[in-house]
Amino acid sequence: MSRLAVPKTYKLAIGGKFPRSESGRTYAVASPSGRFLANAALASRKDARDAVVAARAAQPGWAGATAYNRGQVLYRIAELLEGRRAQFVDEIVQSEGVTAAVAGAQTDAAIDLWVWYAGWADKYAQVAGNGNPVSGPYFNLSVPDPTGVVAAIAPQERTGVSLLGFAAVVAPVVLSGNTTVVVANEAAPLSAISLAEVLATSDVPGGVVNTLTGSPAELAPWLASHADVNALDLAGAGSIGDGTAWIDLQISAAETLKRVLPPVSGAPAPSLERITAFVETKTVWHTKAML
Repeated sequence: MSRLAVPKTYKLAIGGKFPRSESGRTYAVASPSGRFLANAALASRKDARDAVVAARAAQPGWAGATAYNRGQVLYRIAELLEGRRAQFVDEIVQSEGVTAAVAGAQTDAAIDLWVWYAGWADKYAQVAGNGNPVSGPYFNLSVPDPTGVVAAIAPQERTGVSLLGFAAVVAPVVLSGNTTVVVANEAAPLSAISLAEVLATSDVPGGVVNTLTGSPAELAPWLASHADVNALDLAGAGSIGDGTAWIDLQISAAETLKRVLPPVSGAPAPSLERITAFVETKTVWHTKAML
């Protein structure tokens, strides 16, 4: 006897939970050929605010973990992605309309990206910080600290970035102790929500990564102007509207002195610069012991 399929319900990921949008809104996700795939939550301004609250609550605890521990957590994400590789390949094939080989390459690149950033978690501070020469019997040390809550717009291209682009903006932000609110790829959000499920089972504390699905054009202005967001990654904002919306977002961010990374084409390549973009340098003076 044949059985009915059990379609997956794709929700938001806020504070370690998977709620529907408080507005009750959804939107249809379709393949490039127009075939219906799923209904995704259409996040609202209130959802964005809730996500920022969750990110702020989680940030001190996550920043308080050791760098080595955060690296272990990021590596665990890669392990779980590897175990669920077939699911992500299938979602990318359906959402992006690419071949299984192409989808597999994107999935493998996302797994490798988590491993690459995991390796930097307890090392970037030695590169980005330093001991400073000073006059007098003092130690003067500059060390990088996380900036706080980072809002990000994932890359929005139709192909090649639905999973990889999301991972590429999240991993460098969280490895240093920041928390984040990320607006997923609007046209192909399915793998981002499945990745949120991986994060929820990989020792990432609830609220460290909060995933919103829906319209970046609707959500980005509220995140850019939110006074409790410390930095903004506009990686995918170049695809919003006529492509100049990121300029208005940058102006809004300036009103609350946010750090801003401008749009990029495709998924940002792994780099030390993407880590240090969201840390702040703290300089400490300490008197040398007098013998």
